[in-house]
Amino acid sequence: MKKIYFFEPCFFLFFGIFHIHRIWGLLDREGYSAFWLKTMEDKGALYFTLMIVLAGLCLIGIFTFFKERKKNYWWRLIYICGGVYLLFDLFAIAAGLGFWHDLLLMMFDTSSPYWNFIWGGFILLGCLVFLLGISLLIKQIKQKD
Repeated sequence: MKKIYFFEPCFFLFFGIFHIHRIWGLLDREGYSAFWLKTMEDKGALYFTLMIVLAGLCLIGIFTFFKERKKNYWWRLIYICGGVYLLFDLFAIAAGLGFWHDLLLMMFDTSSPYWNFIWGGFILLGCLVFLLGISLLIKQIKQKD
């Protein structure tokens, strides 16, 4: 029988909120960009806390995907696709890979004509992921009945 594990709704709700918070970037480009660039470059407590939480959730998700490989839900593919991308992103930032740093600088360029498109896309993704988290939470509660 398929099972929704406790962390799964939490995974999608957390990632949804993490992406939705980028509304801040649409309201205050300069403040948003300055905050996140400083956070990534300083690599302080907030950076490492986020890195540990994000990486931990991805690793748990990837492990769950392989553990349940014979009876996976469709949405567990997100653990593989999104998890591998995010783990690479975290690695590239931590390792200071030049091409990735340049890409991030382009993404956080407040004068870019693509600013709203980039961050709006992340916000839309966040909304969809958050709704998936709510759906999984409801299904998980019903699963216990």
